[in-house]
Amino acid sequence: MSGHSKWSTIKRQKGAADIKRGQTFTKIANAITIAVKMGSSGDPESNPRLRVAMDAAKAVNMPKENVNRAIDRGLGRLPGQTLEEVIYEGFGPGKVAFLVEGVTDNKLRTLQEIRNIFERGGGSMGGQGSVAYMFDRSGEIRVKGKAAEGEAHQGRGGSTEEEMLELIDLGAKDVEDYIEDNMQKYLVYTQSSELNTMGNKITQAGYGVESQELVYKPNTLVPVNDPETAKRVLDFAEKLEELDDVQKVYANFDIPDELMSSL
Repeated sequence: MSGHSKWSTIKRQKGAADIKRGQTFTKIANAITIAVKMGSSGDPESNPRLRVAMDAAKAVNMPKENVNRAIDRGLGRLPGQTLEEVIYEGFGPGKVAFLVEGVTDNKLRTLQEIRNIFERGGGSMGGQGSVAYMFDRSGEIRVKGKAAEGEAHQGRGGSTEEEMLELIDLGAKDVEDYIEDNMQKYLVYTQSSELNTMGNKITQAGYGVESQELVYKPNTLVPVNDPETAKRVLDFAEKLEELDDVQKVYANFDIPDELMSSL
C-alpha cells in the first residue's frame, strides 16, 4: 500500500483520536450537505454519495437530528451560508504531491489556512492541474476477506492470492491487500462510474463491504525512505486533515512498511 491507501488506513486506525478533536461531526455534516446538493436528493438509496456520508455519520454515532439538519441544508430548506466544494494542489515535504478536497462557506479563509500549512511545512501550493495529473479519479471499496466474514470454516475462504484474483475477475482494476484488526482486508479499485455496480458484485460474491467512495488514487509515486522526511510528510498530511474545512487529503508518497511501522 502507498500514498492515499496508507494514509487513509492510518487515519482509520487512529479514528478514536479523530473523534476527540470535535471536528468529525462538522466534517460529516458538510459532506452530507454537499452530497445532497450535488445529487439533488436527500434519499441515500438514489444518491450513492449521500449514502457514503451517512454511513460515516453512523460509524461515529452522529445524532439523527444533525444528519437531518445537514440534509435539509443541502435541499435549501434552511437559511444560512452556502457551502462550496474546493480542491487545492501542491507539493509537501520530500516533493510529495498533495490533493486536498474541502467544503467551505468562505473560500478566501480556507485558501489562506491551506497556504499557511504548505508554507510552514516547507511545501508550496500550485495552480489548478499542477499535481492533479499524478492522480486518477477512481472508485475505492474497502473489503473484508471471506475468512474475516467467518466463512473460512465453511470452506469458502481462500488464500489472500486466491481472493485477490477473484476480486480482479469480478472486474476490479486493482486490488491491494492489508491487515487491520488481525483481519485480512482489501482495497479494491474500479472505474468511478462502476463503483456501485462493483460493490454489489463483491457483496454477492460473499465478501463484506466496509465502505465505498470516490477517491484520487496516485498513478505516480514518490519514494520516501528517510525517517525524518517520512515523519514530516505524515505530520504535514495530519495538519491538513485537522482543518475543519478539509474533507480528504490525498498524497503520492511511498513509505516502506517497515519504516511506516517505526514512526
